[in-house]
Amino acid sequence: MKKGQQFEAVIERVEFPNKGKVCLEDRDITIKGAIKGQKVRFQVQKLRKGRAVGRLLEVVEQSPMEDTAPSCPHFGACGGCFYQTVSYENQLKIKEAQVRELLDSVCDGYRWDGIKGSPDQWGYRNKMEFSFGDEFKDGPLALGMHKKGGFYDIVTVSDCKIVHEDYTKILKCVLEYCAEQGFSFYHKMSHEGFLRHLVVRRSVSTGEILVNLVTSSQYVHDFTPLVDKIRSLSLDGELSGFLHTINDSLSDVVKSDETRILYGKDYFYEHILGLKFKISPFSFFQTNSKGAEVLYETARSYIGDTKDKVIFDLYSGTGTIAQMLAPVAEKVVGVELVEEAVEAAKENAALNGLDNCEFIAGDVLKVVDNLEDKPDFIVLDPPRDGIHPKAIGKIIDFGVKEMVYISCKPTSLVRDLEILQAAGYEVKATCAVDMFPGTVHCETICKLVRK
Repeated sequence: MKKGQQFEAVIERVEFPNKGKVCLEDRDITIKGAIKGQKVRFQVQKLRKGRAVGRLLEVVEQSPMEDTAPSCPHFGACGGCFYQTVSYENQLKIKEAQVRELLDSVCDGYRWDGIKGSPDQWGYRNKMEFSFGDEFKDGPLALGMHKKGGFYDIVTVSDCKIVHEDYTKILKCVLEYCAEQGFSFYHKMSHEGFLRHLVVRRSVSTGEILVNLVTSSQYVHDFTPLVDKIRSLSLDGELSGFLHTINDSLSDVVKSDETRILYGKDYFYEHILGLKFKISPFSFFQTNSKGAEVLYETARSYIGDTKDKVIFDLYSGTGTIAQMLAPVAEKVVGVELVEEAVEAAKENAALNGLDNCEFIAGDVLKVVDNLEDKPDFIVLDPPRDGIHPKAIGKIIDFGVKEMVYISCKPTSLVRDLEILQAAGYEVKATCAVDMFPGTVHCETICKLVRK
C-alpha cells in the first residue's frame, strides 16, 4: 500500500461520529464520512504502522441502512446533514450503537435506557448561523453553509429542511439585497471584506424571530432598506428585532465588538416545560427546543428527589436545568463561563419567580474553590470538550453521593467517566437523546452514584 493509491472496500464498522473502518492488506484504515455497509472508493492519505487514513472519493454502492431518498436539494453539497439517505429509525439505531460501544469500553453493569428521538425530524432548529462567501473561487455571492469537506466554499441553502421556512425566506431576502449592493464577503485568509454571517433565531413557542447581520467595520452602510424588506416578508412568525453586529476578530466565529439594534428589540422569549426564557443574540440555548424538553425531562428523572438539597449546576448556560430544579430544591447554584449567559439566567430566574437560584460567572476550574455552599447533588453539562482535568478533581473532592452528567460529545464523556469511576463513582443508568436529526451528533445522560 502506498500513499495516493486508490482502493475499493466495504465499510465494516463505524466509530463515533462517522469514522468508517475497513481492514485491507493487514491495515486498519479509517475513512471519514462513511456509513456501515457502503462500498466506497478511497485514496490513501496517511500511512502508519498497521494503520492508514483514506479520503472518501465515491460511494460505489449504498449501505443497506440507506433506505430513503434525501429530502433536501442541498444534500451532498452542503456539509450540514449527513444521514439524509437513512430513515430516522435507522439513524437512531446507528447513534445508539455508537454511544453504547463507547460506554461499554469504559463501563459495565449500568442500566441502558435506550435512545430517545427528537419530536421533530425536520424544521427543528431554533437557531442558524449562515456564512457569507462564494460557492467557488471568484464566484457570485453565496449565503449558507460550508460545502461538505470544505472550509472556504459556501452552499446557498435556500431550501434547508432542518429549519422553519421563515429562515429561508429571510436568507433569500438578505442575499438578494447584499448582492444588489455589490458587498464583498470577509475573506478568512486576507481578513478583508464586509459580510461575515447572518444569524437567525426563532422561538418555537411564540414564533418571534431575531435577525442578526454580522459584518466587519471595513465599510459603513445604512441597512434601513434591508430592514424594511425583511419586515415586508410574508412570514409565519413575527420579526422581533433586527440587529447589526460589528465583528473584526480574525477567527471565523460570531463575536460582537458592537451590536446595534436597527429595529425592535434584541431578545425574544421561549417557553420550555412551563418556564419562560429570555433569549438574547449571543446567549446559549439548546438549538432544538422540543428536543430540549425531552433531554431535560430525562435528566430530571435521573436526578430524582431534590427536596431540601443544595444542587450545583456546573456549566449552567442560561440556567435551564437550574430553574427546572429550583422549585423542588432548597437552593441551586449555577456556574457558567459566559457572562452574558449568566445575566440571562438571572433575568430568567426572576421572570419565573425563582428566588433560590444563584448564578455565578466564571470558569468552573476557578470558581469552585470559592463557593460557600456545599452541594448535595451536582449536575454537569460541559461543552463539547468535556471537563477540564483539573476541574474534575475539584468536583470529585465535593464528595457528593450522586451526579448527573449531560454530554453533547460521547467521546469526551467516556474520557471523563474513566476519571470519575477511578475516584469511586459508578455509572448506574444512562441513555441517549437525539437532538440533531440528520447529523452525526447525539446527547448522552449518565447517572453516577458514589460507591
